[in-house]
Amino acid sequence: MNRQTQAAVLLLIGVALLHGALSDLYLRYVKEGLRPLLLAAGTLLVVTALATAWYEWRRARREERGTGTGTGTGDGDGDGDGDGTGDGDGTRGHAHRESRVSWLLVLPLFALVLVAPPALGSYSATHTGTALQQPYGYAELPAGDPVPIGLVDYAGRAFYGHGRSLEGRSVRLTGFVAVTPSGTPYLVRMALNCCAADAQPVKIGLTGNIPPVLQPNAWLEVTGRYTARRTRDPVNDGPIPFLRVTAARPVPTPRDPYDETWNN
Repeated sequence: MNRQTQAAVLLLIGVALLHGALSDLYLRYVKEGLRPLLLAAGTLLVVTALATAWYEWRRARREERGTGTGTGTGDGDGDGDGDGTGDGDGTRGHAHRESRVSWLLVLPLFALVLVAPPALGSYSATHTGTALQQPYGYAELPAGDPVPIGLVDYAGRAFYGHGRSLEGRSVRLTGFVAVTPSGTPYLVRMALNCCAADAQPVKIGLTGNIPPVLQPNAWLEVTGRYTARRTRDPVNDGPIPFLRVTAARPVPTPRDPYDETWNN
């Protein structure tokens, strides 16, 4: 791969990073806090690509100005038809064509920009054990009824806090639906440390006034109250608390489908 091709690939990678970071596309891959780093990396790649292309253009211009110093040589046969040959820098080789296979490197970039993969959903949730961890403490819930609360926060309060901070409160939380092979409905958020590659589900079971038809991967806003019911995840034996549902309604997929509160 020559320098021009390298510059083109760098430019495409940089533009793809900037496109993802300036839109919400990057949230399918990494946590929201990494946006400044993506912007910086994309900008650096674009500047590097443009600098490389400029350097190569200047070098090509210098080589062009250095060629054309032809030298005349007589053939010594007395007919005066000396043939001049201009050899430039003394060589007349053939430039090697770069392999076009190298351009296949840009195909994943177009896929990244044109075909955004969906966020991890119910399949990953039902095949991965719950990642619920014991929190260091619990902040006081704000006033209001129902009180909006993160799914991970509710799960920690319900299991490790034994629901003490939830007694007498109605809560509202959001997640996507996953249904176990046995038919138990879960509400799930995928929690991540850095990027989608390390995303793990946090699950709560649903009981009470559950909608009669639950579509896996559908997002629900659920209102309910704490219940002492709990179970163990069949994948990793992790804890899964339950919520007694009083109302539920479908909602669009949120801007950030991943929940980061578990590691804050």
